[in-house]
Amino acid sequence: MPHLDDELHHSGWNTCSSCFGDHSKVRNKLILPCLISSRVYVVDVGTDPRAPRLHKVVEAEDVKKKCGLGNLHTSHCLGCGEIMISAMGDPEGNGKGGFVLLDGETFEVKGNWEVEGQAAPFGYDFWYQPRHNVMISTEWGAPRVFSKGFRLEDVQAGHYGRRLHVWDWTKHTRIQSLDLGEDGQVPLGIRFLHNPDSDQALMCCALSSSVLRVYKTEGGQWKTEKVIQVRSKNVEGWLLPEMPGFISDIVISLDDRFLYFNNWLHGDVRQYDITNIRHPRMVGQVFIGGCIVKGGPVTAVEDSELHAPPDPLLIKGRRVPGGPQMIQLSLDGRRLYVTTSLYSAWDKQFYPDMIRDGCVMLRVDVDITDGGLKVNPDFLVDFGKEPHGPVLVHEPRYPGGDCTSDIWV
Repeated sequence: MPHLDDELHHSGWNTCSSCFGDHSKVRNKLILPCLISSRVYVVDVGTDPRAPRLHKVVEAEDVKKKCGLGNLHTSHCLGCGEIMISAMGDPEGNGKGGFVLLDGETFEVKGNWEVEGQAAPFGYDFWYQPRHNVMISTEWGAPRVFSKGFRLEDVQAGHYGRRLHVWDWTKHTRIQSLDLGEDGQVPLGIRFLHNPDSDQALMCCALSSSVLRVYKTEGGQWKTEKVIQVRSKNVEGWLLPEMPGFISDIVISLDDRFLYFNNWLHGDVRQYDITNIRHPRMVGQVFIGGCIVKGGPVTAVEDSELHAPPDPLLIKGRRVPGGPQMIQLSLDGRRLYVTTSLYSAWDKQFYPDMIRDGCVMLRVDVDITDGGLKVNPDFLVDFGKEPHGPVLVHEPRYPGGDCTSDIWV
């Protein structure tokens, strides 16, 4: 990229499965919204897939002028051909959960998706399900606050989210805002089941370390219920006396059978059978770094799950820094790719060794018959060796679309 300190974070496509059947659409541009600078980079990955080239830069000033938004996050392509990007703040870094629309051909900023005055207090992720005329968005917090690192006092002061927002997909208006309470502090990733007829989604809440089921009632309203809870660990040598798992990413397999999520602080990745979505059943677990590894500065003094701290993970002689953060599943469900950086300011706070040594991407092999996870000892992408590095690495994408980029309509 031509600039530093953009914080490339999440990414999307100029077109995806929502445009299925429209032969004029070609998936050949990667959309890269920037978490800090609020730019959007459009990268040509079609002309030469092994040598991506910069196609266009949408400057933050254009986003500010036309939308009054900043701190961009999730990008999804729409069935109409436009590109929709969630924002987490206004240009001053206060919380504001609005959405930017880009033209799918010129990539010019068209304006806001939401009706004027309808923006949510905070923003983060979103997913839409047109057959139910719904879009649901989540909340992280105020960018001017979380950009300085995590402090519990900021949660108590109301600078972090705990609501889920339900939108009328055709009218672009907010029709429900659900306070999730203590079970839903800092709701981040949300995924509907891939079946476009489904009226059920799963959402991870980072600080509460919980997974909530989101569903439509017979009366047409939307509600939530907690279906998974990861217990906090009593620890010494850490920021707080209790350490949450900190679930920050979830993936649902394309056949809607398995759920995967990370515990960035505890250090494990989990696999759940969600055939009965109200009662998920854990069928796989593997530890990839984390704060409580043996010999580390943090000690779990009371742990109802583990009898002993997990060993540090070494792959090809490289000690894995940080904890599992972003995950992406192969289309056949057999390979789960894992990266380790959450966000640079928080990486510095919780895993300073990642800043020094750089991040890694690992592969976890998946048993899709009976369930089960195993780290592949022969796969390692070491971003500590990146030219001009070491560097941090966040979200992986499959060139042809994947479990979190594509929405079926």
